[in-house]
Amino acid sequence: MSYDITLQNVTKTFPPATTAADDISLAIEPGTFNVLLGLSGSGKSTLLRLMNGLVTPTSGSVTVLGQDITGAKRSELRSLRRRVGMVFQQFHLVESMSTLENVCTGALGSLTGPRLGLFAYPRAIRDRALEQLDRVGLADQRFQRADTLSGGQQQRVAVARALMQRPKVLLADEPVASLDPESSTQVMTLISRIAAEDDLTVVCSLHQVQLAMQWADRIIGLRAGAMVLDEDAKDVSTEQAMSIYASVAGPTAALPDEITAVAS
Repeated sequence: MSYDITLQNVTKTFPPATTAADDISLAIEPGTFNVLLGLSGSGKSTLLRLMNGLVTPTSGSVTVLGQDITGAKRSELRSLRRRVGMVFQQFHLVESMSTLENVCTGALGSLTGPRLGLFAYPRAIRDRALEQLDRVGLADQRFQRADTLSGGQQQRVAVARALMQRPKVLLADEPVASLDPESSTQVMTLISRIAAEDDLTVVCSLHQVQLAMQWADRIIGLRAGAMVLDEDAKDVSTEQAMSIYASVAGPTAALPDEITAVAS
């Protein structure tokens, strides 16, 4: 079987003595929805950044879409990132821009020269951006400033922007951590639907057990940089998922609200 993402004995350390990834080996199958589950600081973001070449491993190797990125040149990484979409917790939209122009910026990797204003983008790019906005349910707000949108709407714009790259892999770093429960469900539903429609391979970091159990094909549990769980989601019990947190917090420590809510 060929894999879209492979990590072999990957360790990443940061000075002076932080191990963010501890001898991790993973093989991510095409078209699957994979959730990295763990507390803040468990290594989820570092693992995603290793997968798109934003950081390089201290040891081990990372291969994405057939490209060994461990020692890849800058030009090779730029080419790879055009096939790897990224969605962030903080949206990273330009607030003064319209939603449509923000989505157009997702195509900058395939264009040359600066773009000053919406109509500096080719018509084909604007049309494709509008199609992506329509997919996330915001076509009627194409000319609205990004900073006037709700948090959930801004994240949907960010998803549309990532889709402008026509990615094969979508990495999502805590995409719903700053959203209310209803918006969180809407965004996760959207990502899952689009992944199925476009046959995307998704790796999504979460700290909410309930969302991971609901949406993942596979759950990868992380604790202090180490992989402590790697199972098909259908085979993971709530108790197993919660144990990722409980063993860190201790029997008397307070767990995050969304975790304790699952158990109640």
